[in-house]
Amino acid sequence: QVRLVESGGGLVQPGGSLTLSCAASGSVAGSNAMGWYRQAPGNQRELVASITNGGSTNYADSRKGRFTISRDNAKNTVYLQMNNLKPEDTAIYFCKLWSGVGQKAESSWGQGTQVTVSS
Repeated sequence: QVRLVESGGGLVQPGGSLTLSCAASGSVAGSNAMGWYRQAPGNQRELVASITNGGSTNYADSRKGRFTISRDNAKNTVYLQMNNLKPEDTAIYFCKLWSGVGQKAESSWGQGTQVTVSS
């Protein structure tokens, strides 16, 4: 079974930076892509960014240009570099992994890491 462990969250002032990491372990051979979602109190969980095994990236709001997703396939780890953070970025950030195909397709979630942007 796949396990995802996020790290790197914390308290940061507006304009600051954080890098989140998500390490995958277990049955990850069939992984197709990994990504980051976030959820603020009272809001639905929303996609932040995703990246395929081949390195193709997708951003929910590319106009911002503040977040960068990357991965290290050898380490089965995905990263989210966040720059110029704003209070509206405050949320729990979750790592997600997609695997399998067709009827066998499935996804896994991490427990989340809290990011708080405040002065």
